[in-house]
Amino acid sequence: MPTSMDFVRQSLELHLFFARIMKEHSFFLELGFTPRDSNYTQRADEFRMEFDRLLGEVVSLSNGIVSQSVLKSGEVITPYTLKAEMASSYYTGLRIPTELTQEEARLMGSDSAPFNPRIEERVFMINQWAIDLVTELIQFKANILRNVLSCKMFTSTYPLMVDHIMREADLYLQMIKRLQNREVINMEMEAAQQEMFWNRIMAEHSKFIRGLLDPTEEELFNTANDFGREFDELTLASKAAMDRTIPLAQVTDASLKATEAIRNFKAQGTQGLIECKIKSIIIPLLGDHTLREANHYLRLLKILEK
Repeated sequence: MPTSMDFVRQSLELHLFFARIMKEHSFFLELGFTPRDSNYTQRADEFRMEFDRLLGEVVSLSNGIVSQSVLKSGEVITPYTLKAEMASSYYTGLRIPTELTQEEARLMGSDSAPFNPRIEERVFMINQWAIDLVTELIQFKANILRNVLSCKMFTSTYPLMVDHIMREADLYLQMIKRLQNREVINMEMEAAQQEMFWNRIMAEHSKFIRGLLDPTEEELFNTANDFGREFDELTLASKAAMDRTIPLAQVTDASLKATEAIRNFKAQGTQGLIECKIKSIIIPLLGDHTLREANHYLRLLKILEK
């Protein structure tokens, strides 16, 4: 059973990464609906703002408590996050609270913070809030996917992307529930499962990037396509490691190298989007979003490699 301090730190670290991911999922969905479905646009906006509030609460508790390794990983924010938010807000006319990003940039990490019982109680309540909110968001995404697949709704969001962000939300939900139940989350024990999940996510990111680039961006298109194929193969390799037909260490090493490469590709792409040097229909915040997910996966892989 984890200590109370482990519970607090792991919960806050989980929310710092995933609450921002969820609010951006809501933002991306919001941009994709037609005028006919303005009620869905409004609901997505409500989710976005509720996750802003959740993230704000988490940030207010995190200073001096969360690990330095998490803050330095690039999964909370990147050097591009603030500019990507500003550009995306400019393009859409939606207010993105960049002050949250600025507050996160000032967070200090610690691996030996003193325990405060009052913070434990607040974190427990935040976890319950997140469980309820993420559950509702998953239902919202599932409803969208059903409508799109049955031709009852049009959205500019790929059906695979709706399914993709639903799986990420479900992972977040399951991890919060496990923390709330004081279960030990042992990454080493679940290594192959985590690698299969995130290798699939990286493969799909590559395919989304490929599909949202302007047709004239042939070099970037081909690079994204190559990454898609590579991570498809790594997803299959991860499954084979789960079935114990190939060594997990071999898959971890290959996944680490491929994820470092796609991280660099995403970083260059995000910078290019912000500087208006890439022709695409990719909102800049989506570039930074996928970059943070690659950074998160890299941190997990480095833990597993040790």
